[in-house]
Amino acid sequence: MAIHRDHELHGRRFGRNLGLGLVLGAFVALIFGLTVVKISHLKEGKLPQAEATQ
Repeated sequence: MAIHRDHELHGRRFGRNLGLGLVLGAFVALIFGLTVVKISHLKEGKLPQAEATQ
């Protein structure tokens, strides 16, 4: 294969892919964090009961 410079289109595409990857990674981290917080508030593996039923 010959060594040649990439077209400028490849640079723009890489930039978009990198940005989208970072956004998706942040979304996954947010969902994971919310899940961990929600699970850590459970007591003995049970969901909290509504206050009206107490």
